[in-house]
Amino acid sequence: MRLFHTSDWHLGQNLHGQERDFEHACFLDWLLGQLKLHCPDVLLIAGDIFDTVNPPLKAQERLYDFIISAHEQNPALTIVMIAGNHDSGSRIELPAPLMRRLRTHALGRVLWLDDGQLDVERLLIPLPDKTGAVTGWCLALPFLRPAEVTGSQLGDDYLRGIGQVHEWLIAAANAKREPGQALIAISHAHMAGGSVSEDSERSLIIGNAEALPASLFDASVSYVALGHLHKPQRVNGEERIRYCGSPIPLSFSEIGYQHQILDVQLDGETLVSVESRLIPRAVNLQRLEAAPLADILKQLADLPDIDLLAETQRQPWLEVRVRLDEPQPDLRQQVENALQGKAVRLVRIAAEYAGSGNREHSDEDRLVELDQLTPQELFSRAWQESYGNDVDKQTLKDFAVLLQEVQQEDEQP
Repeated sequence: MRLFHTSDWHLGQNLHGQERDFEHACFLDWLLGQLKLHCPDVLLIAGDIFDTVNPPLKAQERLYDFIISAHEQNPALTIVMIAGNHDSGSRIELPAPLMRRLRTHALGRVLWLDDGQLDVERLLIPLPDKTGAVTGWCLALPFLRPAEVTGSQLGDDYLRGIGQVHEWLIAAANAKREPGQALIAISHAHMAGGSVSEDSERSLIIGNAEALPASLFDASVSYVALGHLHKPQRVNGEERIRYCGSPIPLSFSEIGYQHQILDVQLDGETLVSVESRLIPRAVNLQRLEAAPLADILKQLADLPDIDLLAETQRQPWLEVRVRLDEPQPDLRQQVENALQGKAVRLVRIAAEYAGSGNREHSDEDRLVELDQLTPQELFSRAWQESYGNDVDKQTLKDFAVLLQEVQQEDEQP
């Protein structure tokens, strides 16, 4: 059996107000080409398909046009996709009956039966090969919200609830499969030890308290296709437990990432190989690191001029960081004037204030930019300002749960 593993598309995302639809279109065209060339049996999309719970119409059209094109091109392809923490589980599942006709399975939520037991059957998806024989089972675990895995059956411990759901699902899969059939898990979660991007991955609960142990996936699971972390990586060095990462850089902190999909091959229950297939970058991200304004203006002057024959949509996105001793009211105008005729698109200017005199420079001397702080960081700063001490862990956890409820209050499509 051959699988393609991808995740964290974030369709509909914008970079400081600039839409990324062209970049997503280029990625999806490339992915269709890879599906045609290599003909995998299964495509796994491990969550954060959209960037918001209410994605723009164009983003939804991108997804469904891709699914239709993939099915028309590869009629035997099975697609399994799950909701991530950025997605609306209800929205992901809404067209599920139609998508099943295209061999596409969309899982957005876990459900509980009347007797309080987990409905495991809907989370276990048969994976047929090109002959129609079932060669494996997919254990599809969408992002699990606190309200879904706590309560009378599981108590109030969120991580314990997640662990119990994993155990029940793996046990049910082992009971269902026949010898030689592989178990493939797809999950959207933060695993302990994973490397997080600086400013593009929304915290699932709070800090490291949300991180799950890799031991959740015992040796009976041949491969674990993870989503949420945007940097491609193995979990605890295990070849079988992998994040494939996002297909495009979703923030300037991801400039150096090697965006990829993973090509996974199995022989029965045995994992044979995991190969990275690098995704061409349609639009580069470019950052000028913090320097005095005069130096920045010189660097801007040295940027390449516009090529009238080149596609404007492929011009790099540019972030400029300027180190200032005092406010410059015309800073943006100076930067924009220096960029006249240059083959870049300015999306952000960040000013850093270094202080004056003999005062030591520190992070506290820098301008605080609200769009670069997470809600948890803003809450912590406000607490410190109001009460003069650090917020305690329990209050942070309570805040995180309330934040999730607010973020999901408009989830129903």
